[in-house]
Amino acid sequence: MTSYGLGSLLGVDELMRCASQVGPDDSVWIPETWGMECMGMISAVAQKSPCRRIGSSILNVYSRSPAALAMGAATLDALSGGRFVLGLGASSPAIVRGLHGMEYERPVRRVRECVEIVRMALEGRRIDYAGEVYDLRGFSLLVKPPRGSVPVYLAAVNPRMMRLAWEVADGVILYLRPPGEIRDTLRTMGGRRIGVACQIITAVSRDAPAAYERARRTLAFYVSVGAIYREFLAAHGYAEQTRSIHSEYRRGGLGAARRAVPDTMLHSLTACGTPRECAATIEEFSAAGVDEPILQFNPVGDVSESFELLRRVSG
Repeated sequence: MTSYGLGSLLGVDELMRCASQVGPDDSVWIPETWGMECMGMISAVAQKSPCRRIGSSILNVYSRSPAALAMGAATLDALSGGRFVLGLGASSPAIVRGLHGMEYERPVRRVRECVEIVRMALEGRRIDYAGEVYDLRGFSLLVKPPRGSVPVYLAAVNPRMMRLAWEVADGVILYLRPPGEIRDTLRTMGGRRIGVACQIITAVSRDAPAAYERARRTLAFYVSVGAIYREFLAAHGYAEQTRSIHSEYRRGGLGAARRAVPDTMLHSLTACGTPRECAATIEEFSAAGVDEPILQFNPVGDVSESFELLRRVSG
C-alpha cells in the first residue's frame, strides 16, 4: 500500500490523471488551503480512482461548521463506497484570518468540540450540544455513511494537539518532522493505539539535483509562510536555519529563501533525489513509527512521467 498526497502543485486534470493511476491497495489524500476545494475534488476522485481510501488532508474546523463537515463526510463516504477518511485540523491564523475572515480563537478546544459533534452526527444521533465554542440544538443527519461512522484523523504539530489526537481521533497526520523527532515523540504517547500518518514532501527524478531543487522550493515555502512550522522546527534543532530562510524570504522572496535551505535540513525533512534515495528516506520514516507515509507529490518535469516514477519508487 502506498499513500499519495495530490495537491495544489497540480491542476485539476493533472490531479485526476494521477489519482486514476494509483492501485486498489493505495490511498489518496487531497489538501485544502487556498486552491482547489477539497470535498469537490474527493467526490471526483472517488468516481475515477480504484484506491482503497480517500482522505482530506486537511479540512480546517473554522471555514465549515461541524454540521457541514458531518454532511460532507457522510456524502463523500456514500459516494466513495465507504472509503472516505475525514482529516481535520486547526489550520493557521494566516489562512483562518486572512482568507476566511474569522478570528483564530481556541483552536484545540474548537477541534475537540468539532470532532465530538461530527461523530454524534455521523452516528445518527440528535445533536443537542452545549460546549464552550459550539451551542447546537435539534440537529440530526438524514443521511448516514455506509459504515455507520467515518474515521477521523487530526493534523497535529504542537503537544496539545498531539494529545488530543490520541484522545479523540482514529489517527494523526504529521508534517515537516524529522524521523528522529517522530520516533521520540511517539514513545511519549501512551494509551490506545491510533494510526500515524505523515505527509512527506517528495520529489523524485533520475536527475537528482533537479529533484533536490523541487523539494527545496516546497520546503522553503512552508518555512517562509508557515509560522507554526517555522516555530516547531526552530524548537527542534533548526532555529538558525529557519531564521535564515525566513529572513531571506522577507528580503528576496521564495527564490532567496530556497537558496538558504541547507542540504542537511532538506534531506532530514523531505524525500528527494533518485528513486533509491527517496525509497531509503521513506523507509526511515516508517522505521520511526509512521504507519502511513503520505508522499506529497512534487512533480519534476512532465507530471505524468514524474508520477509514474514516483509509483515505481513506492511500489
